[in-house]
Amino acid sequence: MATNASPPLQLATAFRPLASASAAGGGGGGVGLLAGGGVAAGRGRERTQRRVVAARSVASDRDVQGPVSPEEGLPSVLNSMDSCAIASNIKHHAEFKPLFAPEHFSPLNAYHATAKSVFDALLINWNATYNYYNKMNVKQAYYLSMEFLQGRALTNAIGNLELTGEYAEALKQLGHNLEDVASQEPDAALGNGGLGRLASCFLDSLATLNYPAWGYGLRYKYGLFKQLITKDGQEEVAENWLEMGYPWEIVRNDLSYPVKFYGKVVEGTDGRKHWIGGENIKAVAYDVPIPGYKTRVTNNLRLWSTTVPAQDFDLGAFNAGDHTKAYEAHLNAEKICHVLYPGDESPEGKVLRLKQQYTLCSASLQDIIARFEGRAGDSLNWEDFPSKVAVQMNDTHPTLCIPELMRILIDFKGLSWDEAWRITERTVAYTNHTVLPEALEKWSLDIMQKLLPRHVEIIEKIDEELMNNIVSKYGTSDTALLKKKLKEMRILDNVDLPASIAQLFVKPKEKKKSPTKSKKKLLVKSLETIAEVEEKTKLEEEEAEVLSETEEEKVESEEVEAEEEDSEDGLDPFVKSDPKLPRVVRMANLCVVGGHSVNGVAEIHSEIVKQDVFNSFYEMWPTKFQNKTNGVTPRRWIRFCNPELSTIISKWIGSDDWVLNTDKLAELKKFADNEDLHSEWRAAKLANKMKVVSLIRDKTGYIVSPDAMFDVQVKRIHEYKRQLLNILGIIYRYKKMKEMSAEERVKRFVPRVCIFGGKAFATYIQAKRIVKFITDVAATVNHDSDIGDLLKVIFVPDYNVSVAEALIPASELSQHISTAGMEASGTSNMKFAMNGCILIGTLDGANVEIREEVGEENFFLFGAEAHEIVGLRKERAEGKFVPDPRFQEVKEFVRSGVFGTYNYDELMGSLEGNEGYGRADYFLVGKDFPSYIECQEKVDEAYRDQKLWTKMSILNTAGSSKFSSDRTIHEYAKDIWDISPVTLP
Repeated sequence: MATNASPPLQLATAFRPLASASAAGGGGGGVGLLAGGGVAAGRGRERTQRRVVAARSVASDRDVQGPVSPEEGLPSVLNSMDSCAIASNIKHHAEFKPLFAPEHFSPLNAYHATAKSVFDALLINWNATYNYYNKMNVKQAYYLSMEFLQGRALTNAIGNLELTGEYAEALKQLGHNLEDVASQEPDAALGNGGLGRLASCFLDSLATLNYPAWGYGLRYKYGLFKQLITKDGQEEVAENWLEMGYPWEIVRNDLSYPVKFYGKVVEGTDGRKHWIGGENIKAVAYDVPIPGYKTRVTNNLRLWSTTVPAQDFDLGAFNAGDHTKAYEAHLNAEKICHVLYPGDESPEGKVLRLKQQYTLCSASLQDIIARFEGRAGDSLNWEDFPSKVAVQMNDTHPTLCIPELMRILIDFKGLSWDEAWRITERTVAYTNHTVLPEALEKWSLDIMQKLLPRHVEIIEKIDEELMNNIVSKYGTSDTALLKKKLKEMRILDNVDLPASIAQLFVKPKEKKKSPTKSKKKLLVKSLETIAEVEEKTKLEEEEAEVLSETEEEKVESEEVEAEEEDSEDGLDPFVKSDPKLPRVVRMANLCVVGGHSVNGVAEIHSEIVKQDVFNSFYEMWPTKFQNKTNGVTPRRWIRFCNPELSTIISKWIGSDDWVLNTDKLAELKKFADNEDLHSEWRAAKLANKMKVVSLIRDKTGYIVSPDAMFDVQVKRIHEYKRQLLNILGIIYRYKKMKEMSAEERVKRFVPRVCIFGGKAFATYIQAKRIVKFITDVAATVNHDSDIGDLLKVIFVPDYNVSVAEALIPASELSQHISTAGMEASGTSNMKFAMNGCILIGTLDGANVEIREEVGEENFFLFGAEAHEIVGLRKERAEGKFVPDPRFQEVKEFVRSGVFGTYNYDELMGSLEGNEGYGRADYFLVGKDFPSYIECQEKVDEAYRDQKLWTKMSILNTAGSSKFSSDRTIHEYAKDIWDISPVTLP
């Protein structure tokens, strides 16, 4: 196994606590990780007077057990939770650990001092958790994800520690407001959309439910990008979230692992494969605490940053003036963690993405294996690995875990192929998040061969063994079926079949007979019908005369050639690759083959996975496949982001137990018609809307009315999510308003503020056109004095978790309108429902289950269903689709230039035609448009009846209990990971 330059040091540091005096910024000596002072470590579910902690000073490497007292270097504030003590601790951090000028206690300085104060509290539980996992040698889950969209940490941490009130009062004593101080924290730019937000919800639930688990990801210096909205649409600039430092992380300079690229594979004298040469970097760990709610368990998110040792800096080149060359090794290493999802249109971009994925897998697995070995000690048995380790791959990005774990076990631990495969398959599991073909990653085999030559060898063998399994299952009698299964299931696509499989597809060639020989045989046969021997002899003599000696030689030559051709069978073209097509590695197929579990993330999605995306695999291994409907943490997504509504819920239910047991939300149903609850419910919604009015003004300059309906669609910009359908519906609404008198408008339409948010990938041109389109429509509509507050269109720039925490509690209608069958699940739909927002949507993803839970009458449904989509696309391709006149009307209105001079022919053209790339309305906007605008009319009608609307809102919250990530995590723990909760002593 790859190790650090100093293996003994690595082994020693790999099992130390997560923090040290030097790493945490504390003073030297004593109990190092606590030397800087701290506040109480949280109340826990059972309050105690004095905390017993287990910690180890990295400086002295000595264990300390028992109550921590002031005499050991910790101020007496540790065991006190009053606001005065907290204020004193915050002031201590501002004065003695300043990141900024201490004479000016600015909100930014107050934030960092407060964060360090909270961090002191987290350190105690963090290390206690870590040490207990080690001591008990529990089975631990490891969640590998390219994204973790954490959001702000301060309010979440003090909320989970149950110290929000105390910190608010402490900051008030220091002349600051908690909300203002918390707003100084930038969102950690470690993710973009639902994939990363789900991962973060899972980490919260894992800690809250006391499950032993860690997250692993990459520490992106510049994030995806910060989105600016200009007159030209979306512009991208680098995120600056680390510029002022990130107080929630500890850099583990003592903990790094080597990661290799390129090079070659040789076989050593020991018979093992050795991957040598190439480019070597190191992955350095950065640890972030993940506190649970009302529990001492504090898990870890370990992020990797990439660099090279100082000796790789070419000092000679630098002094010679070649500064670029001097820094080349550092740049090549560090750029791996510069940007999330770097553009991959170029070969360099593809290589960089693959480097990112391998770095995550290699560093994380080395760390996991080191921990397993350290905990096992002298009783190390590799067969125990799956009983101590569960690795979950969040989508296909961490697929290289499979060949990397095989490589380490075989090349470094000396296991046989069969032993390593058995361990790998029992350890690794895969969550599928998409049915979009372009999102099921396929990597160039040529690129992977150059970058990761040993892994390609392993993948090739896995692929060959898979093919042998396919042949065993389906036999060789039906070659057409066998071809189909191999084509669908192979990991390597457009790659020659190995000889052992290729021989099954031999095409016997027809024997070529010599024309002369055939003629001779025919002649002889006819001669046999002649009785007279004399006549036969005469004919033979004539034949001999005809066949000259030269011709006889020619016949003999043709007969030999025919016999040779008869003995050489021809290969079916199926066994050979097509040189005109790329050779690729299908990562999703590798995930399915290499893991013991494959799960979808909503009931409808999991059925599509089984019946469509991976149907052949499902036929072979039906027990591998299961569903785990996504969920969201009710702590961040209602308890902390919507305190007004949370207070009301707790009041009417009778406790705040629902925060840990969302099933209790169902108790709201019995109060759904209560007028007092209605009044309080609407007041909370209005208070949240007022906050969003301010947010919109600050971020866009537009002023909106809080009395209008807040209609929100916030998610990654993508054609299948159909922001285009939404904005075309708004344009239709606007056009109809313009055709009416002022009196008619007021009577016909409910005032709306239509809010969009989300990022389009920098290289996704069509998505960026949609952003530009929305902002152009907004510029026209929002300045139309005839319309006024009846309709506003807002695009909130740089949508992130913090913006979501403001928008979701204020939302009244939320749009989840993807083409049916294309959204795996969604999680924002759950957050909106939990906060009493009513959904309009298709029967797609988790919408199906949300509608079942909240009641059909409390969900606005429209559009084609998943089972109809293939037929509708076929109908379109055959030229049979007839667009609704209202849809044609809207497109013509857009082309009239009313929204500016930008040419939208490409955008509108994507909705037209019957075939062709970027044409033919693949996402069925035109098909669903009529039912969409008719459904929106029903929304207006319901909103006018505020009593009905409020009841619907209450029932959405009451019916959202299923969509807690706590429920999801319990299912993963039981059905996939086989891990159990732990109780810290």
